[in-house]
Order: sequence, then C-alpha cells, then structure tokens
Amino acid sequence: MPANTEPKLISGNANLTLAKAIARRMSMHRGMSVSLVDARVERFNDQEIFVEVYENVRGEDMYIIQPTSNPANDNLMELLIMTDALRRSSADRITAVIPYFGYARQDRRAKARTPITAKLVANMIAEAGVDRVLTLDLHAAQIQGFFDIPVDNLYASPVFALDIEHHFKDQMQDLMIVSPDVGGVARARELAKRINAPLSIVDKRREKAGEVAEMTVIGSVAGKKCIIVDDICDTAGTLCKAAEVLMQNGATEVHSYITHGVLSGPAVERVGNSVMKSLVITDSIEPTEAVRKAKNIRIVPTAPMFAQAILNIWNGTSVSSLFETDTLVPIYEGMYQRS
Repeated sequence: MPANTEPKLISGNANLTLAKAIARRMSMHRGMSVSLVDARVERFNDQEIFVEVYENVRGEDMYIIQPTSNPANDNLMELLIMTDALRRSSADRITAVIPYFGYARQDRRAKARTPITAKLVANMIAEAGVDRVLTLDLHAAQIQGFFDIPVDNLYASPVFALDIEHHFKDQMQDLMIVSPDVGGVARARELAKRINAPLSIVDKRREKAGEVAEMTVIGSVAGKKCIIVDDICDTAGTLCKAAEVLMQNGATEVHSYITHGVLSGPAVERVGNSVMKSLVITDSIEPTEAVRKAKNIRIVPTAPMFAQAILNIWNGTSVSSLFETDTLVPIYEGMYQRS
C-alpha cells in the first residue's frame, strides 16, 4: 500500500556522495525534486557527536543513509544518534540504509572467549528505534537473523553480471569465476550461474588474521581469464596473493569484483603493483582520493539500485525483484546495453 507521504532521505558523514547520488536517482524516478533533509551532524571538541534536524519529520517515512565503514565506531554512533533524533521527532518509520554493514566479520564465535559483535550491533540498531534495515552483500547471511526487524539484503552480483557482460562481451567463453576461499563459494557460484561460467576455488590456510600461509587452486584455470569474486577487500594481501597463484597456475588474466572496497593500509599500493589487470568495487564505502586515482581500480555505482529499493519499500512493493539482472537493466539505463 503506497504511503501518503513522500520518502525522505537523511545522511550522516560516512558517504555523502552516495547519499546525494541516491537522492538524484530518486528525483529522476519520481519526476520531482528529492533532496537530503537539512540537518547537521557534527562533533564537540571532545569528539562527541551532535545531531540536529532542521526540518519537520513528524509522521514521515525516513531513510538514513549511513554505511558503518572506517571510522566504524564514529559512523555507527552517527547512525544511532540520528535514529534517536528522528524517533524523538515523531518520524513514522525509520529505515537504516547501510550500504556497508561494519562488524559483520565478527558473526560467530570462532574461538573461546570472543564476542559476536554483529549481533551486538544488530541489537543496538534495533534498540535505537530503527524499524527496517536495507543493506548490500552482508558478509554472512545469518546476520539477517540477528535482527528482530525486517532486513532487506541486496546483492551486487546482478550488477557485476551486467558489468562483466559489458566489458568481456566477446570473451565470455574464456571466463572463469574464482572464489578466493571456501567460505565464499556460494557468492561466487551465484555470479558464475548468472554469466554461465565455470567455477574454481582458491583454498587458503590462515595462520592468523591478516596472514595467509598457503594457497592451492581447486580446478583448472589454465588459459582462462579469471574473475575473483568476494564481498570485502581490506588490506588486499589475500586478493593479490590469490591473483599470483592463479597466474602461476596458467591463468591468462586476473580481474577482481569486490562489493566493499575497505582498502585500508597498503591496499591501494598492493593492488597497483599486483598482477591483477583490474579491481572493480562498488561505492558502498566512500572511495578515498588514492582509490579514485588508482589506474586499475574501477568503481561501479550502487545509487540506481538503492534508489529503486527505497522506492519499493516506500511503495510496499517487492525488493527481491532487484535480485534479477533483467530488472536492473532499465535502472542502469545507458551504462549497460545487453545484446
């Protein structure tokens, strides 16, 4: 059932560029101006966060656009405090649009005496007053079950499929999708199915977090253009080493499609010096200047998909329709033409 009020967007400081792009897209879809709600999200001298909303939001359907990327704690607190400000201002419904859901890598107790931080963060978001969450490529599917409120988890694979079909138009038969670890097989298989490509796996053995001791390729990649698929690229050590191992096993080229380009520390330099021909990421996290300038890093926009998802939620229509590549073709009009 369509809402009586227009959807209203508000953004923290985590990714203002994406928030403005979503507003522009929604303006195109609605045929009327959609802009971000006028507000200030600032710091006191001791770095406490202060939020003030300048517009009336009573009875409104509000969408807070705020990835919880680096600095994760600051951006998470901004999200919680903005939610509290809107709830106390009598907003009717609050949807947290979290393009990158931080703390998702701590989704289970892998060892004794460790936290499940993803569950803690889910509790905090719900307790703050969020009614619904919209996110992209959660690190682990079970995180949806950590919430007692609806969670819509969008997927980058339909957009990646469009991008691959566009950039590898005449080479589709040479492609091989590669999962950089056993845990990511389901994600890689999903993309391989969409573009009708075979699947290979890089089996890695970790000695400790951030370090990889040994890598083995499962499946023949000889003579193939390999596309590594994953949800997060942090320091890019594993990714660059996987690319090297694939080349050593006879791959002709290696490209990577990663949803969330965390790209911390030496990541950009590593990618620039690696054997990878290209790294494709989304703009779920605000790209740094170094990322924008990197010659072999390309950014795919998510604003068209998020704008449509927000409108579908507001209208009470299906969000899962956006899981289909064909549904996204008109949304990404002009970017990708299918034959």
